[in-house]
Parts: sequence; structure tokens; C-alpha cells
Amino acid sequence: MEKIKKFKKFLKEENIDGYFIPKNDEFFGEYVSDHNDRLKYISNFSGSFGFALILKNKNYLFVDGRYILQANNQCGNFFKIENLSSKKFESIFKNKNFIIGYDPKIVTNKILSFFFNKKNFKLKPIENNLVDKVWKREIKKTRKKFYKLPIHSTGDNYRLKINKVVKEIKKKGADFQFITASENNAWLLNIRGQDTKYAPLPYCHILLEKNKKIKFFCDLKKINTSFKKNFYNIEFINIEMITKILCQIKKKKFVIDKNTCSAYFENIISKNNKILEFQDPVYKLKAVKNKSEIRNIKIAHIYDGIALTKYLFWLKKNYNRKKITELSASQKLFEFRKKNNKFKSLSFPTISGSGPNGAIIHYKATNKTNRVLKKGDVYLVDSGGQYEFGTTDVTRTISFNNFNQRLKNIFTRVLKGHIAVANYKIKNNTSGSKIDYVARKYLKQIGLDYSHGTGHGVGYFLNVHEGPQAISRKNEVKFKEGMVLSNEPGYYEKNKFGIRIENLIYVKKEKNRRYFKNLTMAPIERDLIDKSLLNNKEKEWLNKYHKEVFDNLKESMNKQEFAYLKSACSTI
Repeated sequence: MEKIKKFKKFLKEENIDGYFIPKNDEFFGEYVSDHNDRLKYISNFSGSFGFALILKNKNYLFVDGRYILQANNQCGNFFKIENLSSKKFESIFKNKNFIIGYDPKIVTNKILSFFFNKKNFKLKPIENNLVDKVWKREIKKTRKKFYKLPIHSTGDNYRLKINKVVKEIKKKGADFQFITASENNAWLLNIRGQDTKYAPLPYCHILLEKNKKIKFFCDLKKINTSFKKNFYNIEFINIEMITKILCQIKKKKFVIDKNTCSAYFENIISKNNKILEFQDPVYKLKAVKNKSEIRNIKIAHIYDGIALTKYLFWLKKNYNRKKITELSASQKLFEFRKKNNKFKSLSFPTISGSGPNGAIIHYKATNKTNRVLKKGDVYLVDSGGQYEFGTTDVTRTISFNNFNQRLKNIFTRVLKGHIAVANYKIKNNTSGSKIDYVARKYLKQIGLDYSHGTGHGVGYFLNVHEGPQAISRKNEVKFKEGMVLSNEPGYYEKNKFGIRIENLIYVKKEKNRRYFKNLTMAPIERDLIDKSLLNNKEKEWLNKYHKEVFDNLKESMNKQEFAYLKSACSTI
């Protein structure tokens, strides 16, 4: 690739052996605008997680298990693809000494120390990003305004939230908290923005003092006088002034978010102050949704279920009658969602994969890979919406007259794992690591597994992926009432098919008993279920779930759709 050749000239200029290129920009969000996606530009890799290490004589791309197939397809000719999930980073570079350059504004010290903590690495911060020296492009800055959410959406006012956060940082003995994650600032002040395509994030940073005074840093053109009038004790400052203001603070104690506070800012703060070893308390507060938020999330899922169910009926009716491709199918689902005036945007790029493309876990159809949906296919669609107010994420696997017995066996085992998670009895010390194994149990009985977590936390009209809670092998965060998660076991066979069944669930508490309650309202594919593999308890769960789906969606269906819904939700 010509651009990599050009890039490597700068390694020599800077007297470095390699350069570290992460996915994120300076706001460390999951989705990066096209003009800031340096990793995609240099490597062609479009996944949401990964980083490149370009050396003088070799190029590496590091991704986790979700993206191995995709990375090999997109950039395997020019990059050696390494799986971070299975291979220790340092083992690749042992017995060699390297000087590695990086841009301190888009990398955290936490990431640097995690990957480059061995003596054979010497790190060199480079002020001007080296990718930008090769990538000449027009940067279009959005000036869309921030806005405040109404109280019926948020449940708690922003001053109550500030009190909760200040209480936490005072407990730690801190003078300041520097909140760098835009989603945490959005939660704290009950505001949203339009700075990313898939989440209503307002790009901003907040400096919170223990006396509850706030310095709010942003592009001031994104806020107006009426917005400012909603807040008390908040000073709105141009984001370019952060460095100057942080440099003026001395001999104080700080809480920062080491996941989103850049090495650049952390180094400025630590030069004259002490950084305390505590996580940003907003994460655990934000993870627990209040009653107003849960009520609104339920409504959003009914809206979304109506759109998805109408789409599934349309697919089943038309795939054999007209030419439908992965891309046109994805567009049709988008159109069904847009019919609801509460729909704001997709919550992530739709995964619309048939046959072998379904085996690519985070597949994104392109003109080059686009397949026509046809008889005999298994089709996987993973999609979600941002609604006023709520975030959805749902996956359904659909059979287009494929009755292969092995495939039905696998699908049913994925379903059994899904039901096992939904029925799990939550105790005081239950965390995702304790649940993850039950989702895999039935696949493992026949020697199969999947290379992603079973579930992630979900935001409230914010990021579709939101921690700290998750259902995965290593997550030890205890489940609390009001936490929202995905439940999405699956199985993927390279070059053949992919299966995933995903609902969103939340932790409900009744009479001192906590359990998972489903949020997602859409039928699960009956044509792929081997009933003989389900026990009575599993059949009971499925019948109860489908009755709830039917009762919630039936009034919104036309005559034909109603007949489809009734059949799709009939007892098994």
C-alpha cells in the first residue's frame, strides 16, 4: 500500500522503530467519525476495536476474537493479524528492543502500560499525529447543538446526580474529578448532543470540584444562552482552554477516568498534583437505571419490536419473490424504524449477513461483499435504534427454508443457553463471570463455543455498549437492580453460517428477589428449533416469552402481519 510506504518515511524522520495507531480519537468513544478514523485509513480495518503497530519492516493489526475473520478479509494482505484474546502481546516482541512513537492525545497511559510495560520498549510521545502527515483530508466539524433532557425522561435532576458524585469523590479524599468520557458528562447533566452517528453524545469534558462547582469544556458554538440557563454553578469554557486551566492547578488530589483520560491530560495533571487510584464513580451510578428510565426503555423496545417484527414478516414473505440483498434488507429495516417519530438514529451499524457472511461476528455489508438472500440461507440481523428515550439492540437468526438438522441442533443449543441466562437466579454476589458459562454449556456438550462475551451493558439513550457490567468470563461486577444488559450467545462456522439470539434484559427486584426481565419484543425463529432438545421448563419460557411479544405487538400489526405474528408466537 502506497500510503504505508509514505508513512514509514516518518518513522525514520522521528528516529523510532514503530508507531502505535489506536481506533479512537481524542474523545475515546466507541464510534469514530470518518475523518478521525486513522486506523481505518491506514489499515482498511473498519471494526470498532483494535490497534495497529507499524514497524519499519512489518505491520501488525491487533484485534479480539470478534474481528479475526473481518480483519483478515479487510487487511490480511498488508498486516499480520494477531488475536489479543489468545496471544500475549509481549511474546511477539520478546528479545528485541523497540522505540515506539505515539500521539499522547489519543492514547491513555493505561493502554500504553498494558501493552508496552516490558523493558525492551521505549515510548516516545510525538506531538503531531504521524497518520495526519500522510492523510490529507477535509475535516468537517459538526456544530449541531447540545440539548437538555426533560425530567420525565431522566427521573433524577442533574443537581441530585452531582451530589451523588461529589459524595463519592469526597469519600476518596479528592479535590477534583476530571470527567473525560462524554457519555458520563451526558448522564451527569442530563444532556445529549449530536456529535456521533450512533449515540447522542455531546463531545465535552468536565472539571468537577468538591464544592460542586463545574467547569464545562466544549466547542462553545454547540451551546446557546437558553441551554446555559438550565444550569447553576456551571462555567462554560472553550475546550481549547483545558490545558491552560489544568496547568494552573497545583498540589491537589484528582480522580480521573483512566479509560478515557488521554496520556496528554493525565501527564499534565500528575506533574503538579496527585492522581488517586479510583475509577470514575459515574460509571457505577450510570449503570443503575431508575424507574423512569426503565419505563421509557420498555416503551422504546415495543416501538423497536413493532419495526423489527414487520421487517421479519416482510423478509419471509418476499425473499423468494424479489431480489433482496444484505444491503437492501438493512435499508428496509431502517425504513421500518424511521416510521416511528420517536426514532432518532441507529444505535450501531446494522449487521446484515447471510450464509458465510453471517459467520463474521461484526460483519458490515459492502458493495463488494453484498449477497442476495436466497432459499436455503440462514440470515443473521443484529441491529438497534436510539429512541426518545431508550437504546435497543437485538439479533435474530432467520431460516429461508433451511431445515438442516445439524444447524437446527446448534441453533437450539444457542437458544438453550439464551434461556439459561434469562432464567438465572441472581444472588447478592452474582456477576457476569458466574453466568457466562451457562450460556455456553449446551454448545460445549458437542464441542462448540463462540469467541465473544455473552452480554454487554447498555446505556439509556446513550452508548449501546456501556460498562462496567457485562456477562463475560472475567467480569466481576455484581448485578444490581436496574442494570441493563444484552443476552446474546451464538455460534459461527467459517465460510458457512452464523447464529446469534440476542435480547436486552434488565435486573428487576421483587420481594427481595432479583431476576432478569426481558425488554426485547420480537419473535424467535421457530423454523430452526429442534423441539426434542428443549425440556419442559425451556418450552414454558419460550411460550411465555412469545405470549408477551404477541400481547405487546398485536395492536400495531395489519391483517397479514397479525397472522404472521400469531403463527410466529404460537405455543411450541
